[in-house]
This record gives sequence, C-alpha cells and structure tokens, in this order.
Amino acid sequence: MSAESGVSPQAEYIQHHLVHANSVGTKQSVIVDFSIWNYDTMFWSASMGLLAVFLMWMAARRATSGVPGRFQCAVEMLVDMVDQQARSIVNNEASRKFVSPLALTVFLWVVLMNSLDFIPVDLPHAIIHAVGLGHHEGDPLYYHRILPTADLNAPLGMSLGVLLLMFYYGIKIKHPLGFIKELFTAPFHGHGFAAIVLAPANLLLNVVEFAAKSVSLGMRLFGNMFAGELVFMLIALLGGAWTGFNMLSIGLGVGHILAGSVWALFHILIVLLQGFIFMMLTLVYIGQAHEGH
Repeated sequence: MSAESGVSPQAEYIQHHLVHANSVGTKQSVIVDFSIWNYDTMFWSASMGLLAVFLMWMAARRATSGVPGRFQCAVEMLVDMVDQQARSIVNNEASRKFVSPLALTVFLWVVLMNSLDFIPVDLPHAIIHAVGLGHHEGDPLYYHRILPTADLNAPLGMSLGVLLLMFYYGIKIKHPLGFIKELFTAPFHGHGFAAIVLAPANLLLNVVEFAAKSVSLGMRLFGNMFAGELVFMLIALLGGAWTGFNMLSIGLGVGHILAGSVWALFHILIVLLQGFIFMMLTLVYIGQAHEGH
C-alpha cells in the first residue's frame, strides 16, 4: 500500500494514528464539519470528566477533621491553590461560589485528558483488535486516537464554553443594557457625535477581542498537546525500526528507550502546565467579564 501510494511506512504509521474513530471512518478534511462525530474524543473526554468528578467526590466523602491522609492532603492543597487564584482574580464573592469549583474541575479534567498521552500509542488499537473489532479500513473503530486535547474539536469546544460564561457574567454583572452599551462605547469613549462615529470601531474591536480570547485559549492547548503527541509517535518509530540483532537496530532501540523516558518525564511538566494555564486563563477571562473598560 505504501509503495503504491508513494507514502513511506513511517509517514503512513503517523497518518494512521492521526485519524479519529468517527462516524464516517475517514479523516476530517475541513476544520468545521458538524456531520462528523469523533467517537474516541467523545468517549475519552467524557470518561476523564467523570473520573475527575469521581475523584473530587471521593475526596469530599473521605474528608476528616483529624490528621488528613496523603490523598486528602493533596486534594486540600489543590483546592486551596485554586481558591487563592480565584480570589485574586474574581472579585465577586457570589460568583466565586461557582467559579472556584469550575476552575478546579477544569484543571483536573484537562490534566487527566492530557495524561492519556502517556498510554502507548498502539495499545488502544491492540485492545480493539484483540476483541475482534476494527480490522478493516472503513470500520469506524479501525482508527483510534486516545488523546482528546490533540483533537481541535475538544479544546475549541471547551473554550466556547468559557466564551459563553464570559457573556453570562458580563450580562449578569453589567445587566443587558450595560453589556450592550459597553460593546459600542469601549475602549474608545466619546460624547455626542464622536460616540456615534466610534461605535462601529468599538463593536468590531470587542467582537475581535472575544473571538481572539476564545480561539487562542483552545488553540494553545491543542497545539502543545498535538506537538507532544507527534514527538511520542516519532520516538515510537525508533523502536519500530527493529530488524534484528545488529548495531543499527540495537542503537535505535536504545535511543527509543532513552528518548521515550526523557520525553515522558518532560511531558509530565507539559501536562500539568497546560492544565494550569487553561485554568488560569478561564479565571482571567471570567474575571475580566466582571470588570468594565
């Protein structure tokens, strides 16, 4: 197949692992296509969301007033960290009752989804094939991509949720008329005829600002995790180049182990950092929705 299509086995391996298990059985060809449902992204993102909620529920259920255990201590430290960040950014105490738990959930959810990148890239395929599914191309389960945050649909969907929260709090705090007025009067303020002239420019700038915040929030997470996923695939190719007990294969095998170990350790930082950044930007954008220009 590779020779006929002019694609090298290495490129074909990477291309295969970049296709999702979806409703059409082929790669998505455009950025926006609502007719395609990526089953793997939906399954793993929902599973990690439920796991995050379960972990927080279990921590709350096991909480004691005495000496906390290691799990309770770790959760309490995380809760205190998120609450301190929320207090420093969102000044409205009533809003923090929802925003603080939201930020904690977002952090855990993104970290858990990012952590799926540590699972060997071929393991999901091996399990699916072992149970007798996904053997033929065109079968929706023939492809499987386990990392939801490397699918642009998931990060942009999450950032769209943050955008809706920005609108909600902007309207709630400033009231509908005040929110609409700010769209046309900020950041360039004017009086009389000047205000009318500047209104279109103000509206355009505010629309661009909302769009830029939403898109950059999702693209930042997607870009970092997609790049990390590609590096893991390239490292996997080193081990896949084994042809027997010869110097080249042994060297590639050793390089595969060393590079994989080093990148996995470094990727732990990326996984946590991207979760923290997404949480912080969520807090910042919601906090800005409480403030006027």
